[in-house]
Amino acid sequence: MSLSTMRMRRILGWALVVVAALMPAAPAAAQLANQVPNQLEEVGIEEHLDAKLPLDLKFRDENGTVVRLGDFFDGEKPVILTLNYFKCPMLCGLQLNGLLDGLMELDWTPGQEFEIVTVSINPLETPALATEKKQNYMKRYERPSAAAGWHFLTGSEPEIRQLASTLGFGYTYDKNSGEFAHAAAIFFSTPDGRVARYLYGIEYPPRRLRLALVEASAGDIGSSLDQLILYCYHYDPSSRRYSPVAMNIMRLGGVATVLVLGLTIGGYWVREARRRKKRDRGNPAT
Repeated sequence: MSLSTMRMRRILGWALVVVAALMPAAPAAAQLANQVPNQLEEVGIEEHLDAKLPLDLKFRDENGTVVRLGDFFDGEKPVILTLNYFKCPMLCGLQLNGLLDGLMELDWTPGQEFEIVTVSINPLETPALATEKKQNYMKRYERPSAAAGWHFLTGSEPEIRQLASTLGFGYTYDKNSGEFAHAAAIFFSTPDGRVARYLYGIEYPPRRLRLALVEASAGDIGSSLDQLILYCYHYDPSSRRYSPVAMNIMRLGGVATVLVLGLTIGGYWVREARRRKKRDRGNPAT
């Protein structure tokens, strides 16, 4: 399947999700035009930057082992959090597939430079489902070591709600369809468990992932070039992406100009000094 075909399917899938979410049973034109369906009033994302995550919350990992959320924060690596559910018929699959596509083009690997924690928002889902979902993504990822760094968790309603509330992630259960209505975003956390950045949508280009991880790690991962790029880009909430900062680019351009001039002039002085010294040696004073 070509890249353009895959992208078109994602766009179509996203459009279908939006239309389905906005379409109440037996809709009336006036209702569609003037009000949001009641079941969607709780759906959305409110950014809680720098919020401290509840690291004592307990979940079960894909092996059925009881774990603390804090077990995945070692104080050194940033953490990507995603809230999905494993039997989601549309949006969750699109979102996690988009994340995987971005990860496959990133030269960093979960478990090495960062961690990923995917938490099901459906309290009825089991570790067996989490295992199945993880195996599917590990097979596609083709990086065996990533299995130690991408965790699929299930939990009870209170713990899920508390984590979602801390992140500002609003979702609701639709009894008629038996599905959850929710938005699409991934959350970047600092190594000590504070919310650092939100990225929205179902596609996560590797450059955005890299910049968000460098930012969340406070520069503890990434090269000097990554730090330079992050200096030239900042996260624009209006466009929900990293955009170039003109002033910083101009400053760097000015510094580069000064360095080039300095090196040029310095090289000229060195060459002139060598010529003068050579000339003096060839014409010793009598």
